[in-house]
Amino acid sequence: MGDLFLVRHGETEWSRSGRHTGWTDVPLTEDGREQARRLGPLVREQGIGAAFVSPLRRARETAELIGVRDAWVDGDLREWDYGGYEGVTTSEIHETRPGWFLFTDGVAPGPPEHPGETPEEVGERADRMLVKVDAADTKGGVLLVAHGHFLRVLTARRLGLPPQDGALFQLATGTLCRLGTEHGRPVIAGWNIPG
Repeated sequence: MGDLFLVRHGETEWSRSGRHTGWTDVPLTEDGREQARRLGPLVREQGIGAAFVSPLRRARETAELIGVRDAWVDGDLREWDYGGYEGVTTSEIHETRPGWFLFTDGVAPGPPEHPGETPEEVGERADRMLVKVDAADTKGGVLLVAHGHFLRVLTARRLGLPPQDGALFQLATGTLCRLGTEHGRPVIAGWNIPG
């Protein structure tokens, strides 16, 4: 198991305002583009052998701006389907559900094409993605460019924790994280590293 590098896409208007952004394909802000550009040299230093990117525009643009041109687009890297909470802030949700917490309570049902996901369903996608990462035929590390809540769940799963423990890993926009190993066990080797 080689090092796994995670990049959360750069800032968007919705990430700046705290709106849950799952399937809505919002673009990066200019600040988000600059975050991605600054990450480029840092990512290139890591000896990346393979890269995967979410199909959503904010992740693909981030990958392009950091200099990743040949990433595999993979739907398993998409953000949590927030169902009825798409575009809604946590503060707004607390008005009707005081104490609501995404990682334990999940989301309200949404429309048929975006019904929402439970933490366990997001964990299953993360597990599928980790199988693909481990199967990548590369001598270097593997880079994933994706989304905050999904990457937090993926980190928990890589460390052998339940999906709900993704809550333990705050993840800023436009940052690099590194999951490595120590004595053959997965560890966090670097977290929220800005460019």
